[in-house]
Amino acid sequence: MMTSPSTEAPIRVRIAPSPTGDPHVGTAYIGLLNYIYARQRGGQFVLRIEDTDRTRFVSTSEQMIFDSLRWLGLTWDEGPDVGGPHGPYRQSERTEIYRQHADLLLANGTAYRCFCTAEELDAVRKQQIAAKLPPRYPGTCRHLTPEQIEANLAANKPFVIRMAVPPHNGDTTASTTFRDELRGDITFDHNNVDDQVLMKSDGFPTYHLANVVDDHLMQITDVIRAEEWISSTPKHVLLYKAFGWQTPRFWHMPLLRNLDKSKISKRKNPISLVFYQQAGFLPQAIINFLGLMGGGMPADINDGTEQFTLTEMVEHFVFTNIRLGGPVFDLTKLKWLNGEYLRRLTPEAFYAELRRTILSDAYLSQIAPLVQQRIEILGQFGDLTGFFFRDDVMPPQEVFLPKKRTLEETLAFAADQLTLLEGTDWTTEALEPALKKLGEEKSWSVKENFMLLRAIITGSTMSPPLLESLVVFGKARSLDRIRRFLDTQKKQAATKK
Repeated sequence: MMTSPSTEAPIRVRIAPSPTGDPHVGTAYIGLLNYIYARQRGGQFVLRIEDTDRTRFVSTSEQMIFDSLRWLGLTWDEGPDVGGPHGPYRQSERTEIYRQHADLLLANGTAYRCFCTAEELDAVRKQQIAAKLPPRYPGTCRHLTPEQIEANLAANKPFVIRMAVPPHNGDTTASTTFRDELRGDITFDHNNVDDQVLMKSDGFPTYHLANVVDDHLMQITDVIRAEEWISSTPKHVLLYKAFGWQTPRFWHMPLLRNLDKSKISKRKNPISLVFYQQAGFLPQAIINFLGLMGGGMPADINDGTEQFTLTEMVEHFVFTNIRLGGPVFDLTKLKWLNGEYLRRLTPEAFYAELRRTILSDAYLSQIAPLVQQRIEILGQFGDLTGFFFRDDVMPPQEVFLPKKRTLEETLAFAADQLTLLEGTDWTTEALEPALKKLGEEKSWSVKENFMLLRAIITGSTMSPPLLESLVVFGKARSLDRIRRFLDTQKKQAATKK
């Protein structure tokens, strides 16, 4: 087992979100823990953007990550927007660094080029599954001769670079052990550690190589991340060993859970930080709530009220007290806690929060043009726009159910709408053709299609223009409203059985 950094080393931690959509509450949770750890120890908190997955890259996501974390009060010492001595802090700007380090591994024999095609790998995978074996790379190209490698390169055959997980002699007893600061020593048999891809054929690194290289070059002493990365840690430890580097300390935090103990997901909880900001949650309430996760805060703080500030978390949080059972992300409790914070505000501060969110000039100025041509007196403004300001909009069946459709097929189509909208750019130019194409594929008329969505979002068959209303209301809140509609209808159907 490799050694961890000495306690004398200056503490450096990081979070490394991927810009693939709205910032996740899990990012805020792990970010909070890293922030507390660094501030308690006089260390540095680094923000790194892991954007090498270009297929899922969302151009607006990075700025949303910055804005959401700052809204919560989690500021970083180094990062893409503030600079620092260990940049660049976007992985897409570090590709040459990864190529150089992959070449080092090829040179010392701890990595090799793999020329297998996707079709060949798929065939092997199917054979392994048929034989009830775990799918893994069989090491075909690991045994190529130098002459074979040169011939493949001369023929311009595309290749990836894989790590040669030891041992080479077929010994099945080899293993890797690392220390988790919350769990103690963890050992993985190498039979369960694949020859991972380090560099893809497009020249971009995989998460594993980029993560280890960046953490080392950025002098990260403590890796504090979610427990879902435990199974990847032996791969990372082997990479540290292949480079001859010292490993950081590893802290794997229990995953946030839904009420049913499943991993927190958008199907059962709003997970977008943008949603919480737009819906009118206070940042101090969210930070307080996330600080309750896991048991790191002593129960007697502030007379056991469960209410404390970020400063108090830095003063009192105890990492070794974190419970390994997954903390429950209870939205009902978060709303209660947010209400406690709202009631403590002065009337002036409360009004200021309203003006910052649901009564902001920016929000109202987008809504007003949507109804200007549809009202006769200003007093009708609220009649047409109430859904923009309400949290709970639940249309009855006579509003959302088309005349010639069953409840079952209507809910199935609403679920299809949700899936489609999750992956669609939030502009009228993108929404309209996407929804119409879905309707054609599922044999739903434009009228049925749009009327159902209008009913779910507004609670009525009459409203300002639907697509423009969706854009103003926002993607995070719109998707949450559809999810809650589906969840409510499923629960109602279950009680009738």
